[in-house]
Amino acid sequence: MHTDRTSTTRFPVPVDAALRAAGWQPGRWDIKQAEIWADTLREHTSPAGHTHAVFPAAVEAWAEFGGLHITPTGPGRQVAPAAVHFDPLHGLHMARTLGDLGRALDTEVCPLGTETDTQSLLAIDTEGRVYALDHTGDWYLGPDIDQALAGLVAGIEPVRLTAG
Repeated sequence: MHTDRTSTTRFPVPVDAALRAAGWQPGRWDIKQAEIWADTLREHTSPAGHTHAVFPAAVEAWAEFGGLHITPTGPGRQVAPAAVHFDPLHGLHMARTLGDLGRALDTEVCPLGTETDTQSLLAIDTEGRVYALDHTGDWYLGPDIDQALAGLVAGIEPVRLTAG
């Protein structure tokens, strides 16, 4: 299934095109901004005392993709492709929700950004797995940021997480 990839990119061509149109390029690395987000999340405590977990997989994703507004073009394969804004502060007030998901999955979960059309919160766990949380449930988007992006941009239907 590598027919739609070029030798110069790690993403399928439509995903690479959407990322580049958003300002991403191979080697993009804004660790300064990622550290600002990390500090902001670490310093936030909800009124009920919930705090954010911050870990390397999240910081690395922010450093590479943080701040990007990704707008896919073309129809999705199974569902509408998702426009994404990579900014973890979209999840600033979701510490309890993310903590609950982390406990359910036996890991820690940190915000990545949002699907701008649906307001689904995108999140990443300590292993780099990516999830979406919205009013309809919690969704597994892929084992890493690359596959999650490919699914979001291509409009591949995510897998619903089942309780327990």
